[in-house]
Amino acid sequence: MARDRGQSEEYTRPIRRILVGILVLFLIGLFLLWRIDSPRVERLRANLVDKVVPSFEWALVPVTKVTQMIEGFQSYARIYEQNQELRRELQQMKAWKEAATQLEQENARLLDLNNVRLDARLSYVSGVVLADSGSPFRQSVLLNIGARDGVLDGWAAMDGIGLVGRISGVGSQTSRVILLTDTNSRIPVMIQPSGQRALMVGDNTIFPPIDFIELPDLVRPGDRVVSSGDGGVFPAGLLVGHVAQGSDRRLRVRLAADYERLEFLRVLRSHGTEAVTDPGALVVTNPLPPQPVEPEPEMAEAEE
Repeated sequence: MARDRGQSEEYTRPIRRILVGILVLFLIGLFLLWRIDSPRVERLRANLVDKVVPSFEWALVPVTKVTQMIEGFQSYARIYEQNQELRRELQQMKAWKEAATQLEQENARLLDLNNVRLDARLSYVSGVVLADSGSPFRQSVLLNIGARDGVLDGWAAMDGIGLVGRISGVGSQTSRVILLTDTNSRIPVMIQPSGQRALMVGDNTIFPPIDFIELPDLVRPGDRVVSSGDGGVFPAGLLVGHVAQGSDRRLRVRLAADYERLEFLRVLRSHGTEAVTDPGALVVTNPLPPQPVEPEPEMAEAEE
C-alpha cells in the first residue's frame, strides 16, 4: 500500500507542476495582452470581451443577488434606526403634551380665580399665501382673504409662531401683507426682561436692526422681543423674535416667524381700544347721591 501511494505521488506531482506553470503563463500572457497599447490588440481585446463576457452572465447572477441582499439589509438597518429615533421623539412629544395639558389646566384655573375677561374681538382669520412680491425693494405677500372676510388695513399677520407683518392694501377677495423685513416697516417693540422700548426697522434682510433703544447696556443677545403696542400699530405682547448681534456689532432681531415657508398666515382682528382724551371721562357721570349718616345714640345724647 505504501508503494502504490508513492507511485501515485510520482505521477501526480509532475502533472501538478505542469498545470501550475500553464496557469502562470496564461495569467502573464493575459496581463501582457491587457497592457499592450496597440490598435490591433485593442480590437482583439474588444472581440475577446464580446465573446467571453456574455457567456458568464450566469456567474454574475449570484453576485448581483448578494449585492441586492446587502443593500436591502443596509436599508433595513437605516429604517430600524429611523424607527427608533421616531419612537424616542414620540415619547418626548407625549411628555410635552402632558406638560402642555397641565399648564393649560392650570392657566384656566388661574383665569377663573382672577375673573379675567378676555377680549372677544381679538380673534383671527387664516388665509393662504398666494404669491410673493419677489422684488428686492419690496417685501410683501398676497393672501386669499380680503374685505369679504372683514379684513382691515393695519391688522397684524402671524404665521402661528411669530409676527410676520401687517395688512397694507385690502381688495374684495385678496389682501397684501407688508413683511417686517420691508424697508417701509417700522414697529415699536419691547425687549424683555429689561423692558426697554425700541424701534425695529426693516432693511430687506431677515435680521432687521433695532434703533432708538433707551438703555442699550441692559439689552443682551437672546432677549425676547415683543410688540409694545405703542402708537396702536400692533396689539401688545405679540412675539417678534429674539435679540441677536450682527457682524457689524449692531443689535438685530432674529425673527421668530419662518420666512422661508410662509404658506398660511393668521390675521388678527384687532379693533383697538377706546381712546381716552379726557381724564374726566373715566369718572362716572351720574354718581349716586351721598346717603345721610345717622349719628350714633351715645353721640346724640351727648349733643343734647
